Amino acid sequence: MTSGLHHITAITRKIQANVDFYCGFLGLRLVKRTGGFEDAAQLHLFYGDAVAGPGSLVTFLAWEDGSPGRVGHGAASEIAFAIQPDAIGFWLTRALQFGVAATGPATEFAEPVLRLIDPDGIIVKLVGTSAVEPGAAWPVRGIEGRDAITRLRAATLLSEQPQQTADFLTRHAFFRVSATEGTITRLTSESGQGIDVRDASGFWPAAPGTGAIDHVALRMADRAAVEAQATELKSRGDDTINMHDRKYFYSLYVREPAGCLIELASDGPGFAIDEPLETLGDRLFIPEHFHLRPQDIVPMLPQFALPGEPRTIYRDLSFVHRIHEPDAGDGSTLVLLHGTGGNEASLLPFARKIAPSSTLLSLRGRATEEGVARFFRRFGPRDFDQKDIVAEAEAFAAFIEDAKQAYGIDETRLRFAGYSNGANFLAATIMLHPGIVREAVLLRPMPVLSDPPKADLSGTRIQMVIGSDDPAAGESEILAKQLRDRGARVTLTRVAGDHNLSDEDVTAGTAGFV
Repeated sequence: MTSGLHHITAITRKIQANVDFYCGFLGLRLVKRTGGFEDAAQLHLFYGDAVAGPGSLVTFLAWEDGSPGRVGHGAASEIAFAIQPDAIGFWLTRALQFGVAATGPATEFAEPVLRLIDPDGIIVKLVGTSAVEPGAAWPVRGIEGRDAITRLRAATLLSEQPQQTADFLTRHAFFRVSATEGTITRLTSESGQGIDVRDASGFWPAAPGTGAIDHVALRMADRAAVEAQATELKSRGDDTINMHDRKYFYSLYVREPAGCLIELASDGPGFAIDEPLETLGDRLFIPEHFHLRPQDIVPMLPQFALPGEPRTIYRDLSFVHRIHEPDAGDGSTLVLLHGTGGNEASLLPFARKIAPSSTLLSLRGRATEEGVARFFRRFGPRDFDQKDIVAEAEAFAAFIEDAKQAYGIDETRLRFAGYSNGANFLAATIMLHPGIVREAVLLRPMPVLSDPPKADLSGTRIQMVIGSDDPAAGESEILAKQLRDRGARVTLTRVAGDHNLSDEDVTAGTAGFV
C-alpha cells in the first residue's frame, strides 16, 4: 500500500536565499518552477531528488518581503530529511563551512539528529536513519552520493488535540503509532516515513506568513485512492474538503481535528508530464486554468539564479524593491512606483511592455492606509499629509542615489514611471528635488503639493497620460501646468477610458520613452 509523505509546503520571504539553501547547501534538485495554482502571480518552487519522486519533495511559495508567520498549534513546525547515519559528521562540517546555524547532533527516537535553521527561520532536521529507503541522489559538487539527502524523514505537527490528530492520520493516511518520547507521538507509515505529533496544549496558535509551513501532503496511490478518502471524510460529516487537480498530482485538502492543513496527494502523473526528466525545473510553467498570457504574469514573478549562475545581489536599501532583468538589456533602468493598494510587482508587466530592454527597479510605498501600500499618507480623499510627502520624497531621493551605487545604474539612462498614487508622488518629488528625475511617464496623476516650491525643471521631460473619463483628468491638467511653469517639457496624452490602465496606455507609455 502506498503511504508516507508526499511533500511539505512552506512559505519563503526571499526566493534567492531559499534556492541557495535548498539547492546550494542541501543539494536538492529544483524539479519544477510554476506560478501558484491558487495565485498565478506567486512563484512556487519544488525541490526533490534526482527523479522528483513522491516522498522527496519540499515546496515553497514565494511571498517576497512578505510578513512573517508564527509557529504554533494547528500547523507543522519542522521538516526532517533522511540521511545515512554516518553522514551526520559530513553535514555538521558542511554547516560550519557554509555558516548555517546548526545544533546537535542529538538523539531522537534512537536516531541521530542535526538541527539546522533555513534562511526563513524554519527548523530543518537531518536525521541519520536506515528506516527510510533512499531515493535517487542528485549530483552536486561537494556532496557525495552516500551523504546526499534523497528523502523526507518526517514532519512535526503541533496539536492541541494530539490523540484526535493521530486518529485522523491512522484512519485516512495509513499511519500507525510506533513510539512516544515525552510530549511527542511518532506515527510511521509503511514507507518508513513518519509524522511526529507534538502535544502543544496551551501554546499559541499558528499564523500564516513567511517562515511558516503551510501544509503537509501525504501519499495516495492514485486519484481513485484520493477520491475514496474524500468519500470517507464526507461520510463522517467533514465539509472542509477541497479537491484539486494539480496537474502533477491529484489531491484533496482537509483540516485534521486540531486544525493542521493536510493534503492527500496521488503519486502520479508526476513532474515529467510536461518536460523531460533530464531538464526538470528548467522551465517556468503558468497553470493553464488561469488562461493568462505569459507576458502578463511572468514579469511579476521574482527572478532567481541557481548555484553557479549569474545573479543580482540585492542590497538592503530604504525601500522594499524588486529588480527584473530583461532577456537582453540595453543598459537603461526604469524605476517604477505603483498606485494605491499595489506593490513592487504591480507595474512590472506594464513596464516590461513599454521598456522591453530595460532593467526594472520597482519600489513598494512605505505608507499604509487600512493595510494597503501608498507612497505618502493622506487625511482624506483630497487632504494629503504635506510633511509626509516631503519626508518620503527626501527618502526616495536618497534611495535613488544609494541604488545607483548598489546596482551600478547609469544615471544618464535612468527613467521613471508612476501610476496614480505613485505618479502623484513622483510629480511631487520632481518639484521638491530637481534633477533627480529627468525623464518620466506619469499615468493618471494629480497634484498633491499644497504649495509647490519654485524649481528649475529645464531639461526634465515628462509624458503625462490621462484617461478621458477619469474624474481626476482636470486635476492632471493643473499638474501639467505646474510642471511647465517650472520649465519641464510636458506632453499631455489623453487615452480612452477611466482611471484604470489599458493597452492605449502601453502605446502612450512607449512613446514617452522614444
